[in-house]
Amino acid sequence: MTKIAEEFLVKADEKAFDVDHRNIINHNIGKYNVAVERGLSRFANLEASKKKAHVIKWRVMENLDKFLPEFEANFQRRGGKVIWANDAAEAQQEILNIIRKNGGKSVIKSKSMTTEEIHLNEFLEQNGIDSLESDLGEYIVQLLGQKPYHIVTPAMHLSKEDIAKLFHEKFGTPLDYTPEQLTQKARELLREKYLTADIGITGGNFLIADTGSIALTENEGNARLTTTFPKVHIAIVGIEKVIPSMADLDLFWPLLSSHGTGQNLTVYNTILSGPRQPHESDGPQEMYVILLDNGRTNLLAQKDQRQALYCIRCGACLNACPVYKNIGGHTYNTTYSGPIGSIITPHLQGMKDFKHLSYASSLCGKCSEVCPVKIDIHKMLLLNRRDAVEQHENTKTEDMGWKVWNAGMAKRSRMDIFGGKVKNFFMKLLFKKMWGKYREMPEIAEKSFSSQYQDHQKAKNK
Repeated sequence: MTKIAEEFLVKADEKAFDVDHRNIINHNIGKYNVAVERGLSRFANLEASKKKAHVIKWRVMENLDKFLPEFEANFQRRGGKVIWANDAAEAQQEILNIIRKNGGKSVIKSKSMTTEEIHLNEFLEQNGIDSLESDLGEYIVQLLGQKPYHIVTPAMHLSKEDIAKLFHEKFGTPLDYTPEQLTQKARELLREKYLTADIGITGGNFLIADTGSIALTENEGNARLTTTFPKVHIAIVGIEKVIPSMADLDLFWPLLSSHGTGQNLTVYNTILSGPRQPHESDGPQEMYVILLDNGRTNLLAQKDQRQALYCIRCGACLNACPVYKNIGGHTYNTTYSGPIGSIITPHLQGMKDFKHLSYASSLCGKCSEVCPVKIDIHKMLLLNRRDAVEQHENTKTEDMGWKVWNAGMAKRSRMDIFGGKVKNFFMKLLFKKMWGKYREMPEIAEKSFSSQYQDHQKAKNK
């Protein structure tokens, strides 16, 4: 077992029995469930919409080599600049080059999981550049020195009392401030930063191939301010985010908002097609889109599993997952947590270090059921497990254990060699610490069911 896997088990054990944590998560996800149920009810035919979205994303992934150059050509036609980044290090360096070229000292960011993926804030800090998150949830976890807890809701693990205490310690606000007052304080603190920041950095919810545009969806307006005031705007977007046409937003925006927050449509939806044009009154002087691979083509090469790239980052599978709801987002130690993170992380960061995530699932199938683009998530988890075995990433002890189990299960006579006493002894010897830490171990009967059945039949026929 790798060190990362050991840390996962330790953190999972701690969080699963942290009552306060569980209460906060259950409360917040409970509110989400009510909102989403209401939001999904507004679709005339939700299943048809999900199937259509699945087919569109399938077409994109099968023709990614055509849609990405189409986006690039159309974006460049309006004065935008496209940079292709193979990995996190390349993306970091390209962003630093742009900032230094423009004499930048400060960066304002809107919410972006791709910037979290490449650890951009830490990198910029190491190079003497101030980087500030403008999304309220991201701003809160940045103040705490933490990573986002959830793909959509970065501070889901915090109660309003936790946030009030944080603001009291950082800014001297009263401990009894309401959420509205805390939001107002954050707005006051951030508003000046938009005006003084040299560089604005965002992600992108969708890349629109036929117009060469990026689509941003949000609820706070911070992305619009981030892309309007600074003289340079950098958008870093995963290559899988492309969709064929502007018309496809009619489908994907409602699917994303309804599954992500329960809204018909998020409050701010913005389409950006390059830097400020001569006839336009606002916008950046320069606009860059960094197309990030960072392991995505590794997943694209897996024909059975490439549908994981269909993900639109709505977070629905996290909120539905019984494992995520018990162990929380930070336990995964990855940018993308929950079921979707368990699928893609082994391909993005290595099967050896992250194969354990594909086992952090009950395989109940709820994640697949709620996915707005119909990714067969629980099947993908099984395929990851298969790949780990085929790539010999399991330990020798694990391989030996499965061989013994397989040999025993292959024949009834082998299963019945030992009686219940011997089986109970080995059960306690091998699994007491793993399975019996918080529960009573099952008692195996002295005789197996088949032996008892045979004895019953013999007695019956006498």
